[in-house]
Amino acid sequence: MIGKIIIITAPSGAGKTSITHYLLKKYPKLAFSISAATRPPRAEEKNGVDYYFMSIEEFRQKIKEDLFAEWEMVYEGKYYGTLKSELQRIWNEGKIPMLDIDVHGAVHVQQQYQNNSLSLFIEPPSVEELKHRLESRGTETAETIAIRVNKAKYEMSFKQHFNYAVVNDDLEKACNETEKIVTAFLGW
Repeated sequence: MIGKIIIITAPSGAGKTSITHYLLKKYPKLAFSISAATRPPRAEEKNGVDYYFMSIEEFRQKIKEDLFAEWEMVYEGKYYGTLKSELQRIWNEGKIPMLDIDVHGAVHVQQQYQNNSLSLFIEPPSVEELKHRLESRGTETAETIAIRVNKAKYEMSFKQHFNYAVVNDDLEKACNETEKIVTAFLGW
């Protein structure tokens, strides 16, 4: 059984995770789709809750077995993906998966599930603000921030590929705007 899917994408630091958490907290019928990742967990992250952390070898084996709805090597040697079994797990619970994923992965999921997906691109107010947000996290080196900012400039050129773009210059306003779009799509 294939149900509806909500796809939220954005450059790193634009606010997609904050908006996703806002919607998940407010609507119990929405369920967070846990992505697979080959990067090590950050201090507060838990396997099977924030991500399915796995080795590069394990991830590549799952690619060979066609077990991903989408996957990308987002940064050199760092794979991320959405397992088909994760989407099915959520549908089996009678819920709607919310995917908080990178731009290329979002394009692939949208293409595969075009008749039952809603895609939203969360846009930072500016590249400078995005850089400031990444720096304020305190989890990245200057080099990785530079890589993410350059990647963000490229990813912002994809916003027209999605159903809606929401500018996150004020988080509360962006959450409310996203909520209206999602509830209209779901008929709530």
